[in-house]
Amino acid sequence: MTTEAPAAPDLSYGRLVPVAVHFDDLDALGLLHNARYPLLVERAWSQLWHGHGFRFEGDWTAAGDACNAVRELRITYDAPVTRPGEYAVHLWLDRLGTTGLTYGFRFCSADGALTYASGSRVLVRLDAATLRPAPWSEGFRRAGRALLRPAR
Repeated sequence: MTTEAPAAPDLSYGRLVPVAVHFDDLDALGLLHNARYPLLVERAWSQLWHGHGFRFEGDWTAAGDACNAVRELRITYDAPVTRPGEYAVHLWLDRLGTTGLTYGFRFCSADGALTYASGSRVLVRLDAATLRPAPWSEGFRRAGRALLRPAR
């Protein structure tokens, strides 16, 4: 981890979603606790998907595409967040498969210019009755395609 956040990559893909860091998110040393980053990323994704009409509720059958499980989470901490305030999460999809997806994220300054942490997460869509992989709905796939990062 360095003390300075690296400059941001291209913001022409994905979405920049505002998030707030509160005083109680900081650890005893005054740094954003490492476990808070994935939580704040998850909140940003929930906000983004709610904007597309997808709801994340406790009923697995009614959840539809929100009935999914994390297969993998990878995160790299690039620079410490040392104070509460307004930040953002840059979100995008790297891969949208039939039953799974890989999304990328950056925890960054509110304007997206500085990166504090980055990573990816793999999700698998599940059938609510069997808990086996199931295809994403066409509505979800349509919304997801708009978030795909261009091929490098």
